[in-house]
Amino acid sequence: MNTAVRADPSRMAQYSAESKRWWAIKDLNLGPLPCEGSALTTELIAPAGLNFCSRRSCELQTSTASVSSRLHDLQRSISTVVKGKEQVIQTALVSLLARGHLLVEDVPGVGKTTLAHALARSFHCSFQRIQFTSDLLPSDVIGVSVFNPVSHEFEFKPGPVFANIVVADEINRTTPKTQSALLEAMNESQITVDNHTHPLPDPFLVVATQNPIEHHGTYPLPESQLDRFLMRIRMGYPERSSEKEIIRNNAGAAGQSAEHIQPLMDAADVIAMQGMVSRVKVDESLLDYALDIVERTRQTEQLTLGVSPRGAVMLHRAAQARAFLEGRDFCLPDDFKQLIVPVFAHRVVVSSRYVSTQKKSDQAETILREIVDTTRVPL
Repeated sequence: MNTAVRADPSRMAQYSAESKRWWAIKDLNLGPLPCEGSALTTELIAPAGLNFCSRRSCELQTSTASVSSRLHDLQRSISTVVKGKEQVIQTALVSLLARGHLLVEDVPGVGKTTLAHALARSFHCSFQRIQFTSDLLPSDVIGVSVFNPVSHEFEFKPGPVFANIVVADEINRTTPKTQSALLEAMNESQITVDNHTHPLPDPFLVVATQNPIEHHGTYPLPESQLDRFLMRIRMGYPERSSEKEIIRNNAGAAGQSAEHIQPLMDAADVIAMQGMVSRVKVDESLLDYALDIVERTRQTEQLTLGVSPRGAVMLHRAAQARAFLEGRDFCLPDDFKQLIVPVFAHRVVVSSRYVSTQKKSDQAETILREIVDTTRVPL
């Protein structure tokens, strides 16, 4: 301690008070959470008007709010093309922020491909669209090695899957052999050709569209590949007012398409946001709530296949992304509850003993809603 401080009693008292306050703050930060200090610590630092949140937590909350504002601008930009589907647009952004892949299933002509294009055009990043047909080969998707007569070596020519956002249009129109070419890419963000592994760009998002399997000329996706998609959503028919606006906007020669969307973010922004999403706090009671629902899907007689551990992990990441999109650095029960059906419906299989007039996919969603409605929500 300084000699001058020892000589002056008033300064000595001031130094002692500052020292206590400093040690109180240090004691406050000993726990795993800044707010888990003792009652004595709270009394010591409360008169000084200090904030009990740590600097890292406050910075995360501030940055989350600012980025959320940019994401809402992004949603409004996409909604100028995809009319009346705000909830669908939000779900698509949740998939992107959660490092997942999105499967859009519905009848032709409701805007599945338009949604995928609008999402891709909203970012300064590479974008590829693959039209899946019955004669498409795996090499047409991931690439092929070609012999170079000059160097006398085989050179790898990357396929369209080497892009930040890949639109797999009508993915169930192609054969299972070509569908399986996306398995490694979607799960590990890499592909292997001729014993050489090639990493894919970061971020990497597959937005796949498919027609209902009841239509002719389709190959249903196997459960192993369906499990790679974070969520499956449906566009649905637009409301009357939205459909009238769609007709007016497309009355001209060019119409209003996704090509008119101006990019608002780049790939680096997406990577930064994905890192922030992983730091969104999830309470233990919410994890127990999610696991209760997962266990009930495995125990019910109405389902022959329940939700896998991968499905539980996907729900956790999606809930974090939804909270981040709403401008929060913590999850609420509603973040989990609203995502149960889009995250779980394509991962379960309905038992053949429970015959219904509904389609299998609709029946799975009905069973999941019944489970959610009868599961206690943490307060």
